[in-house]
Amino acid sequence: MSKPRLTYFNFPGSRGEECRIALHLGGMSFDDVRIPVAEWPALKPQTPFGGLPVFEIPGKAPISDTNAILVYVGRECALHPKDNYEAAFHEALMGYVEDLRHKVGPVLHITDETLKRAEREELGRNFLPNWGQNIEKMLGDHPFVGGTEINVVDLKLYMIVRWFVSGVLDHIPTTVFEHCPKLNRVHQSVGNHAGVKAWVERKIG
Repeated sequence: MSKPRLTYFNFPGSRGEECRIALHLGGMSFDDVRIPVAEWPALKPQTPFGGLPVFEIPGKAPISDTNAILVYVGRECALHPKDNYEAAFHEALMGYVEDLRHKVGPVLHITDETLKRAEREELGRNFLPNWGQNIEKMLGDHPFVGGTEINVVDLKLYMIVRWFVSGVLDHIPTTVFEHCPKLNRVHQSVGNHAGVKAWVERKIG
């Protein structure tokens, strides 16, 4: 391995994609390793914590926590605050995104259609609107969390909002965050960022 390597599943979403975009925006050359889901059972025991993404730097032990990867890349590439308080503020928001993922994750694997619908509709009625409102009250009137410059926290918020507004989750309305104009502003600002658009268009094409 001659340069950093990021390993994640072969789809442009969730934790892996936000790390890929961060590396791209930071101008850090890396091997973008994408594994089929069928290969995951064999690979899982070889990962530090039994999960993906995994980020490897030549000569160093692998990192397997998404936020740790983002903070490392952010610090290396000027995509994370240098001020300790501002950094902690950003990292708190990033942690809250992971709280959402941990809450929603088990519901995605429900196979009983009646139960699945009920659980997802409940998320859409209560948990998700409350989560969005809690994020909303922490944001200012700027394009991004920290002001006018994009940071890794913005990528994380962008990815989670994109997931829900895309309509891929049955029984959860795409309008679930419509009461959060500041959160939606961050989502739109990241989506319109030239570097982010270049990454998305390259991968789609």
